[in-house]
Amino acid sequence: MKKFQTTIIDVKKNAKISSPAQSPGSRAASGEGRPVGEIPVGRQVRDLRKARGITITELAERIGRSVGYVSQVERELSAVSITVLQQIATALDVQVTWFFQGNAMAPEEERDFIVRRANRRKLRFGGSGIEEELLSPNLSGQIEMTLTTFEPGSRTGAEDRIRKGEEAGFVISGTLEIQTGGETFRLEAGDSFAFQEPGPHRCHNPGSVDAVVVWVYTPPTY
Repeated sequence: MKKFQTTIIDVKKNAKISSPAQSPGSRAASGEGRPVGEIPVGRQVRDLRKARGITITELAERIGRSVGYVSQVERELSAVSITVLQQIATALDVQVTWFFQGNAMAPEEERDFIVRRANRRKLRFGGSGIEEELLSPNLSGQIEMTLTTFEPGSRTGAEDRIRKGEEAGFVISGTLEIQTGGETFRLEAGDSFAFQEPGPHRCHNPGSVDAVVVWVYTPPTY
């Protein structure tokens, strides 16, 4: 799918790289509505790439994209889909959770099994209209849970997202279309779904209001 930091050990450079964390802030005045203090995903990609000693050309080759596209992602000029961010995370040897931000510190007695609403770690996919909130207290078990908000018209990307295990979800509000196996299924609030095998799918919010979905993964894929 912890103030919170995940420490990644860069064996090649023998350096520690800590994922960004910031305290919750008010909404910025920009059109994107980004909370004050939030580090854009593109900048995180750039900083991590440089820390790894990887050039834009090398990263582009690893994820099968053009140098121009990677450059635009890093400068927040191109949207980042879930599929692309997963590819980037793999290429940079981190999990997608590295890019989640927020104040996820909890009392010691709650830390391993409760996530308070104010402590959720969040990830905005720049320009895509999709936000993920991590509901799992940690990723040490076999289950990961996220809350995904799809703005009207948003979609997971032009390419299918590849499942690595079983996934299931429950639509809390709004409308969600799921494309899989050559078919499109329309789900409304109160509907649920499950994928029991690895494979491709993509999602789209065709409605005029946010679609909010609780998503469960096993094993954790983020």
